[in-house]
Amino acid sequence: MSIRDPWDDARAAGWQVADCAQFGAARRYEADVAIVGTGAGGGVSAEILARAGLEVILVEEGPLATSRRFTMEEARAYPELYQESAARKTRDKAINILQGRCVGGSTTVNWTSSFRTPPATLEFWRRSFGAGELTDEALAPWFAAVERRLSIRPWDLAPNANNAAFARGASALGIPVAVISRNVEGCWNLGYCGMGCPTNAKRSMLVTTLPAALARGARLLTRLRAQRLAIRGGWVRSLECRAMDAGGIQAGGAAVTIVARHYVLAAGALGSPALLLRSRAPDPNGVLGRRTFLHPTVIAAAKMPERVAGWAGAPQTVYSDHFLEENPIDGALGFKLEVPPLHPVLVSTTLQGMGGAHAALMGDLPHTHVLLALMRDGFHPQDAGGTVGLREDGSPQLDYPLHAPFWEAARRAFLAMARIQFAAGALRVLPVHEHCGGYANWEEARSGIGSLALEPLLTRVVSAHVMGGCGLSGDAGQGVVRPDGRHHQLANCSVFDGSVFPTSVGANPQLSIYALAARNASALAESLSGRAAPALA
Repeated sequence: MSIRDPWDDARAAGWQVADCAQFGAARRYEADVAIVGTGAGGGVSAEILARAGLEVILVEEGPLATSRRFTMEEARAYPELYQESAARKTRDKAINILQGRCVGGSTTVNWTSSFRTPPATLEFWRRSFGAGELTDEALAPWFAAVERRLSIRPWDLAPNANNAAFARGASALGIPVAVISRNVEGCWNLGYCGMGCPTNAKRSMLVTTLPAALARGARLLTRLRAQRLAIRGGWVRSLECRAMDAGGIQAGGAAVTIVARHYVLAAGALGSPALLLRSRAPDPNGVLGRRTFLHPTVIAAAKMPERVAGWAGAPQTVYSDHFLEENPIDGALGFKLEVPPLHPVLVSTTLQGMGGAHAALMGDLPHTHVLLALMRDGFHPQDAGGTVGLREDGSPQLDYPLHAPFWEAARRAFLAMARIQFAAGALRVLPVHEHCGGYANWEEARSGIGSLALEPLLTRVVSAHVMGGCGLSGDAGQGVVRPDGRHHQLANCSVFDGSVFPTSVGANPQLSIYALAARNASALAESLSGRAAPALA
């Protein structure tokens, strides 16, 4: 079957797309709005602003890769589509962070799980950060609009064996589970979402909002790194960029300057704070780059008697919020349970052990089941999250200390996951910890997990959700931006990505980013154009 790629006809349609790595000399562009980043925030904003008749220019550090290049091969996808080849880590190397770096950003490579912002999270933001306008009722129309635009709805096919085992074990213990909503249309149920959708079923920015924006005259500059904002007198005067080299690693190419009426930062919760830090943006209250959150995640593998083949089928379709809801939001850390896809490189770089022991675990991959526990960080009084800083070359680095509340929750999560996996019929359960050889039954697991030394590097911690660093607040003393995304100190700069969240979301964040970006970009469009912003298509 032939797969239609909307980018095939880009040249004939007159879309303005340039690969800046091929520039031989300096360039200068002008626009109404310059957007840095093409992921969830940048993509939604681009369509809304372009539909409002504004001249939009998009800056993307990564390449333009479309379904013609999505071959379902990890060895190709990770270096091409992810930050630091999917090996980005915190400063102490204790947490691995998956983030996209390509046109469409993380929406091109995520696993499609879509949740509205939990009402308890919004209430906490209103109570603690003066975000009174962000009510469940006020955001509901924006959630509904992006759900229509991106075909977000509950998955209606049977779960794959990895998700089914989770549901089976949880149900046996009376732990409620539910179906995940996904942003897909005509999904082939392949399971390779993390390597770019080869059938264009995933309603990522790559195939939805970005083509819509380009069709309305927006311009896209790829393989171009936003180096700094030139700031004077409380205004951004220009955006200074450098083209990437041919390998897409170093920014050593031609200089590109963009002059715009307004600048939107949507480079993600490491990229946007880093750009403001490189620009020496005003930060009178020392909040820039602070309170960055990850949903730090611990993992439990299990050997099942049946074949699981967790690389096949929609990767995440079942979840449980039972362990989020059993504690107050600002009490002991709660956690959300989901499962990941089990592709060989992803699994091998995460599982513990070396040599023969590691090879034996990998040999069991067809029968391996895995659960994830995503911690809801940022609500506990002791949990200040991490801090974004700059390496010598100006690239972002996250310092993320893991404190006692996290480790207490991690132990509870390992116990909960082991119970569920044994209830699902597991022959052996293996919390992913360097000193754990696995457990043959629940009693053994309960005792062993209770005595595990939980500390960085011994306990494998991962994340694919980065939030905060440019936190929103009604009070300039607490946040970098206002609840509408406008920078507190820069008159013509907004931030429309996950970096504005003042805590973690407590759920996979893409839908929260979509909805808040749609709301705030629409208000910006009205301000700049002088007329009501059109709805998303």
